[in-house]
Amino acid sequence: MPTSEIRTPLPGTFYRKPAPDQPAYKEPGDQVAKGDVIGLVEVMKSFHEIRSDVDGVVKAFLAENEDPISPGQVLVEVET
Repeated sequence: MPTSEIRTPLPGTFYRKPAPDQPAYKEPGDQVAKGDVIGLVEVMKSFHEIRSDVDGVVKAFLAENEDPISPGQVLVEVET
């Protein structure tokens, strides 16, 4: 199957959960649709949703919860 990458447009801290006491938006093996939120990036106390731009199945997260990230970094691989 072909693989697509979801990249961050922003630098900051990546969060896989909407809050510390809540489950992750997506896990490997989950279905993902175009527009689904896969995580958040915090930049200077402001949170920005990262959304999928493809339909498919989450293959792997290349950034984990609370990882520092750089613009253009691949966050998730999706089998399309």
